[in-house]
Amino acid sequence: MATKKAPAKKKSLLTDEDKKFFEAYINNPSPTGFEAAGQKLWLSYIKPAIDKHEVDNYGTVYGIVNPGAKFKVAIEAHADEISWFVSYITEQGLIYVKRNGGSDHQIAPSKRVWIHTRDGKKIPAVFGWPAIHTRREGKEQTPEMKNIFLDLGCTSKKEVLAKGVHVGCVITYQDEFFVLNDRYFGGRALDNRVGGFMIAKVARMLKDNKKKLPFALYIVNSVQEEVGLRGAEMIAHTIHPNCAIVTDVCHDTTTPMIDKIIEGDYKAGDGPVLTVGPAVHNKLLDFVIDTAKKGKIPYQIDAASRSTGTDTDAFAYTSGGIPSVLISLPLRYMHTTVEMVAIEDVENVIRLIYDSLLKLSPNFNFKYLE
Repeated sequence: MATKKAPAKKKSLLTDEDKKFFEAYINNPSPTGFEAAGQKLWLSYIKPAIDKHEVDNYGTVYGIVNPGAKFKVAIEAHADEISWFVSYITEQGLIYVKRNGGSDHQIAPSKRVWIHTRDGKKIPAVFGWPAIHTRREGKEQTPEMKNIFLDLGCTSKKEVLAKGVHVGCVITYQDEFFVLNDRYFGGRALDNRVGGFMIAKVARMLKDNKKKLPFALYIVNSVQEEVGLRGAEMIAHTIHPNCAIVTDVCHDTTTPMIDKIIEGDYKAGDGPVLTVGPAVHNKLLDFVIDTAKKGKIPYQIDAASRSTGTDTDAFAYTSGGIPSVLISLPLRYMHTTVEMVAIEDVENVIRLIYDSLLKLSPNFNFKYLE
């Protein structure tokens, strides 16, 4: 009996060069407010695909294709990752911390970190935690901001200071990029450096495929999203595009301990998530949905109650209102060191943004009542 052939595997969009860059980009620390090193990496990857680039006063980087065109389209992601600050050093040489962004205190104990000094050194340290043998059953303390601490292996405050560590030094986790079961990319800070990777790959595809756009394309890697969308707020005023396609991550809600009634039902591997909400321009959203359908790109729909919580809000409510749409990537274990995204979804987000740009016209009518 003849055996059935397995269906042909779709050719990956991602080259070995792309994957090598992505791994290096994820592994490089880019904490909120200190994104410069990561931005240099990103710029080196996108430079072959752009005509020029700019950097604003706080470190947001954007590349421009066809800069002379009057109609301007922005595709945007944010470059920063959550981190910690040194906030207090005890006389015994232990360190207490403050958040820089939405860092999760519950995952901190036993994690290895880098403390970044002002002169560019990386000092290794660990989040300590009392051994299970010393904790009394029924009276165990849970990790909280007031009790998590760092141990540098020092025995005094003087020794800590001698290493160049002081209040205000930023702290990042040492965890690095991994691939799981050839299905997921994983690591810390996929939120949202994976977005920066995807929009840069779109720009490179346009260049490689010799596509000429009838508008100026701004590929924007914003800073300081994790502390209130600040980089996007600044750059939206600077660029003032006619419309913006924003990409970020959202929750894969299929893992344990997530209430789908509250969080919705979204799964990594089932395609990009398109958001409906006040900040999302309905005509632009319909255009992206139609593009997904014509390109046979799977997608999921999310509903945002008041705000999306992403840079979409900063663009949408800037300069009289910039028509904006949000394309999200389902992510497992957000704000941990083992964030995971489906490789298939990464490629489908890239395809959807790429196809949308090729179909978008400067004559697009954004007016709701026409």
